[in-house]
Amino acid sequence: MAFDTLPGLGVPLRRLEDSRLLTGGGRYAAHGAPDGLLHAVFLRSPHAHARVRRVETAMARAMPGVAAVITADDTAGLGHNPTLTEIFDAAGRRHVEPPRYPITRDAVRHVGEIVAMVVAETAHAARDAAEAIAVVYEPLPAVILPEEALTEDAPQIHAKAPGNLVCDWRKGDAEAVEAAFARAAHVTRLTQRAARIVAGYMEPRAALAEWHDGQVVLTTPSQGVHVLHRMLCDAILRWPREKLRVLSHDVGGGFGPKLPPYPEQALVCFAADRLHRPVRWVQERSEHHLADTHARDLLAEIALALDDDGRFLALRVEAVANFGAYVSSVNPTIPTTGMAKVITGLYDIPAAHIAMRCAFTNTCPVDAVRGAGKPEALVLLERVVDQAARETGRDPVALRRLNLVRAFPHRTALGYVYDSGDYDALLDRALALSDGFTERRAASEARGRRRGRGLACHLHGSGGWGDETSVVRVLPDGTVEALTGTQNQGQGHLTAYAQVVAARFGLRPEQVRVMQGDSAALPRGGGTGGSSSTIISSTTLKRAAEAAIEAGKDAAAEMLEAARADIEFADGHYQVAGTDRRMALLAVARQAGGLQGTAEFDSTVASWPAGVAVAEVELDPETGAVTLDRFVAAVDAGTVVNPLLLAGQLHGGFAAGIGQALLEQAVYDADGQLLSATLMDYAMPRAGDLPAFAHESVPAPTPNNPLGIKGVGELPTNGAPAAVANAVTDALGGRLVDLPMTAAKLWAALNKEGI
Repeated sequence: MAFDTLPGLGVPLRRLEDSRLLTGGGRYAAHGAPDGLLHAVFLRSPHAHARVRRVETAMARAMPGVAAVITADDTAGLGHNPTLTEIFDAAGRRHVEPPRYPITRDAVRHVGEIVAMVVAETAHAARDAAEAIAVVYEPLPAVILPEEALTEDAPQIHAKAPGNLVCDWRKGDAEAVEAAFARAAHVTRLTQRAARIVAGYMEPRAALAEWHDGQVVLTTPSQGVHVLHRMLCDAILRWPREKLRVLSHDVGGGFGPKLPPYPEQALVCFAADRLHRPVRWVQERSEHHLADTHARDLLAEIALALDDDGRFLALRVEAVANFGAYVSSVNPTIPTTGMAKVITGLYDIPAAHIAMRCAFTNTCPVDAVRGAGKPEALVLLERVVDQAARETGRDPVALRRLNLVRAFPHRTALGYVYDSGDYDALLDRALALSDGFTERRAASEARGRRRGRGLACHLHGSGGWGDETSVVRVLPDGTVEALTGTQNQGQGHLTAYAQVVAARFGLRPEQVRVMQGDSAALPRGGGTGGSSSTIISSTTLKRAAEAAIEAGKDAAAEMLEAARADIEFADGHYQVAGTDRRMALLAVARQAGGLQGTAEFDSTVASWPAGVAVAEVELDPETGAVTLDRFVAAVDAGTVVNPLLLAGQLHGGFAAGIGQALLEQAVYDADGQLLSATLMDYAMPRAGDLPAFAHESVPAPTPNNPLGIKGVGELPTNGAPAAVANAVTDALGGRLVDLPMTAAKLWAALNKEGI
C-alpha cells in the first residue's frame, strides 16, 4: 500500500503532546529536587583574552554549605571536546583544532569561559563562594572581527593556529569561473556582513547528574542523547559507556546549540561522581548569551556573471568566517559546506567557486543555529540577483524565472544533486499569494510611506546523521510503544511519529506512545539536526512497525488455523488471504505476549526542500521604522505527514528569519565584551512585529527515502531573511544595508549618512 494512502497521514491532527505541556505536565531538567541535591555555579572569565596565572580557592572552600570547588587542577584527567565534522584546505590539511577542555588550563579566550566550578548546598551559597574565588589574570590583547584576526599583527589566540587560521577552505572550479567571468556581458558584485546571533530558546540549558552505585545518570535538554553520551564518555570524561546514562525529557527549544556537549554537562557528571550526590546546574539567561554557541558572523563578497540575455554564467564567493575562540562540534561544515549546498539557489548556474578563510577570534564559539550557514548564504545570493536586475534594467521576477532549474535530478556546479521539484510552480504560487502589490504601494505612498516587495527563491539541503535504530512494541495490554533516537524540542515529533506508526498498524495515533531521550533504551541514534528527523525516524519507525507485524504472523496463523504463508495484514487486522477470517493486531499481540520490530535507517538523510517567499514592508522615512506588512510563501516539503505541524514549522522558521533580518545582533565591543548579554540588549521578534503568515504547499516528494519526505525545519529560516532584506532594499530605492536592518540604519541610509 502506498504511504500516502495509509489512514491517518496527511491529516491536520492537533499535537498529542500539547494538552500535557499546556497544563503544566512537562518534564524539564530544572524540575524536581532529588534528595541531597547540590547546586553548581560556574565562575566565568570577565576577560576576552588573558593568561590565568593563579586561581585562589581557599576562602571559597571554607564558606558554609560549600561541598566542592573544582578547578583546572582537579580536572586534569578530562579530555578535549572534539568536533564531529571536519574540513580540509586545498592541500588536504585538516582544519586546526586546539584543545578545548571543560575548564581552561592556561588562558581564557572569550568572555564567559569557565575558570572554576562551585558546588554547594544551595544556589545562593554557591554564588557567594564563586564570588570569593580570586583569579589572577594577565590580560592580553583581543581580536573580535575575523578579517582582523587574520592580519599579520593580530593577537595570537592559539599557539597551534598560526595567524589565527582555522582553515583556508575552497570548493568549486576556480578556472571555469574565471573563464565565465571573462566572457560575461555583465558582472554584479556586492559585499555584506552577516550579523552574529544567539539561539534564544525558551528553556535555557540545564544539567542534573545523579550518582547511583557507580553509575551517573545525566538529565539534560539535548538534541539527541546518543551523540552526547558517546562524546562525553569517549572523549571528555573518558568513562566506559556503561558508567553514564543520558536522559532528555521535554526540551524547550534547541535550534542547533543543544546538540553539542558543553563543559557544564561534563563537569556536573564529574562532580556527582566525585561527591556521590546529585548535582544540578541551571543556566541563567546571560550565560546563554555568553557561553552557548552563537551563529552566522560572516563577511562575504559575491560576484555573479550574466550573459547578454540575462542568463547566469558563474558565481564566486570570497569570505571570512568567524569560528570564535574554539572549533565547536559541527561548525567546520556550517559556513563552508552549509553555504556550498545552497549558494547556487534554485538557479541553473554552470560554474561556481567559494574561497573561505576561517578564523579564530576572542568571541564565543560559533556553530549551527536554525539554517546552519544557509540563511546568510541565501541573503547573499538573493540580494545579488536583485542587484543584477537593477543594474541590467531587468524585472527581478523575470530574471529569476529565466534561470530556474527545470530538470531533475540536477547536479549543481558545486557537486550537490537536487532530488526533485517544480520551481516554476513555487514561483507562480508565491506571486499569486502576493497579488495586489501595486495598489498597496500606491496606498502607502499616499500616506507618505515607502513600500517595498522582496522575493527569495530558497532551499535547504537536509543533513544530520542517519545513525538510527528504531523499535516498535505492541504490548500485551494494547499499548503501542515507538522508540527512536531523534529528540523532540517542540517540533511535534510525538504526533508525527504516532501518525506514521498508527497508519501502518491501522490504529488511532493517540494509541501510540513515542519514546525518546534515553541512551540506555536504544543502541544508537543520531539525534535531531539538519532538518532530517522525520526523514530518519518516520522511515525507521514505519519499517519497525512492519517488522512487528511480520513477527506476529506465526501467532496469527495459529489463532486463525491457517498456514503462515496465507496470512496478510491490512487495516489493523491479520487475515487469511481470500477469506473473511481475521483477527485484530492487538488481539494477536495479547495472545503472543507482545510483538516487537526493530529497524535500522538505511536510506539517505539528503533531501532538497525548496520555497519561494515574498515579503512586503512599509517604511516610515521620517523615523526609519519598518513594518512587515505581508509575508507569503510557497513551499515544497515533499510528502506532508501533518499539515498543522508543517504550518507550525514554517511560522516558527519565518519568525526566526525575520528577527535576523530586522532585529537580532550579538554585539561585542573592541575589547571582546558582549554588549548584548541579556534580552534587555538583544532584540527578538514579538507577536506585534509579525504579520499573519500565508503559505501553500507545492509538494514534489523526494525519491531519496521511501516516504517521499523532505526536511522542513530550517527551510523557512533560510528564505525569510533574504525576502525581507530585498523588500527593505526595494523600499530604500536600491540602497543596500547590512542586516539587521534596524530603524537607525535605515534612517541613516535615507538621509545619506554613514550606516
